[in-house]
Amino acid sequence: MYQLLNLINSLENVLQKTVGVESISLRISNNPSFDFQINNLVKFQNHKDIKKIENSFSEIIKNEILIKNFDITDTYFVNLEVDVEQFSNNFDKIKKYIKVQYPKTILLDYGGPNIGKPLHVGHLRSLNIGRSLYHIYTMAGHKVISDIHMGDWGMPIAQIITYIEAKKVDFENINIDDLEKIYPEASKLYLKDDEFKNLAQTNNKRLNENDSKILRKWEKLKKISIESIKKTLKTLGHEFDLWMGESDVNHLIPSMIKKLESEGKISLDDGAYVSNFLSDPKILITKSDGSYLYLTTDLATVLNRIKQNKIDKTLYIVDKRQNLHFEQLIKSLNYFGFGAGEYHHVAFGTINDSNGNPYKTREGDAKKLEDLFKETSLQIKKINSELDNETNKLLTNTVLTFSDLKTNRMTDYKFDLEKFTNISGKTGIYVQYALVRAKKLLKSSSIDSGNINLNISDFDESDLNLVRGLVKFEYYFNLALENNEPHHLADYLYELSNLFNSMYQNENILENKKETIKLNKLKISEYFISYSALLMECLGLEPVEKM
Repeated sequence: MYQLLNLINSLENVLQKTVGVESISLRISNNPSFDFQINNLVKFQNHKDIKKIENSFSEIIKNEILIKNFDITDTYFVNLEVDVEQFSNNFDKIKKYIKVQYPKTILLDYGGPNIGKPLHVGHLRSLNIGRSLYHIYTMAGHKVISDIHMGDWGMPIAQIITYIEAKKVDFENINIDDLEKIYPEASKLYLKDDEFKNLAQTNNKRLNENDSKILRKWEKLKKISIESIKKTLKTLGHEFDLWMGESDVNHLIPSMIKKLESEGKISLDDGAYVSNFLSDPKILITKSDGSYLYLTTDLATVLNRIKQNKIDKTLYIVDKRQNLHFEQLIKSLNYFGFGAGEYHHVAFGTINDSNGNPYKTREGDAKKLEDLFKETSLQIKKINSELDNETNKLLTNTVLTFSDLKTNRMTDYKFDLEKFTNISGKTGIYVQYALVRAKKLLKSSSIDSGNINLNISDFDESDLNLVRGLVKFEYYFNLALENNEPHHLADYLYELSNLFNSMYQNENILENKKETIKLNKLKISEYFISYSALLMECLGLEPVEKM
């Protein structure tokens, strides 16, 4: 928390001088009488200088204007109660306090869809988590670049083209619906038909050699697929800075391999290039037939990105089933000396059906995102048929986003449409409704809340609870930022919505005869609105104006 940065730095100096520890982390206190907790002293409770450290901590905390009260337990947990009045003076400055001191350039790689396939449920988590991290990093002051990173080259493309040729499909009039049927059929044929397999391998070779006839077909297939994908993404409210793919770096691979071989970083093993980095299993750079792997193109992609931009950190937002691939990729990047940036795999679990299996259609195919959107939209219309189309669309995207992001990204979860569209409970509909209610309250008051000053002495319990909740914004924001975990902000938004509803339902605010109490609640509502809007922005949600 940057508002408490001076306090943390002072405490860190004490630890550095006495026990050599250089970092202190704040946590939410387990004691409801306090707001934050420092656990760093616990492991030093038997240290010869522990009393000296405790006394130093006490003196420093006493002089911190933002802390009202504190307690150091017998086991050396340090509990802190913030001064809500001091913090409330800075509520309008929260955007300033969440800015990092040293901004970086962050690239988000979504490991995006393949040509020939529509977006399906399996892409939803990558899209949602990626968009949220984009907003979080941007809000923190970083420069962020998003790249969908299409699978637009190689054997899958060759298989589709081979199928079109073998089955004499009307190529000139082909559309995305045709490709959706062709893609799985071509994959099946490749596995069971040797003649088809040989033809596909030949076409893949022709593709890599930039054969003009094959390239013409590839370009059309890519155009059809991207148009379909962009249409779906627009409906779901997703945008990308870059639409790069494997095809953009294919030409760089031969020189990359030649260089790595000359440096002694890779060598031939039964026709395949393998990394000389000691690893079990061995890290393959190319197949024995000379064809490329995902790892090959990912390595070339990093080289290409280094040429285009100075990237400080790359986040690969791809599901956890690809852990081995990214372990090998990151090991290879470090071993080969590709740039000085950081590389992280932001893994996530799957979206499952009611039986706990990956979410699919009755036919066994992955459900299209377009269809999931339509189903969710219809469910919301059943609940409230009077909503206009725009509000329905925003609430549909809220359901598809919040239900996803409220779950720890590493956890699989069951998609329950009825549960996720409920107005009560931990749902996107619930947090939207709380915000609408708060806005309606301020509008109905006809009082300019901007001119109201909080009077802490007239706070009741619900006022105090909500303000103490607002104080935690920095903590949860930094937690999400440092761990690439948006669910902390979804949880926090739900917590604030609960606290606001408790205050709202406690009494009729506008009819309160004591002016200071009414003004307090209106001002707190204003802060709730602004903080909720920030949290929604972080999560990729757009607030609705009515429900």
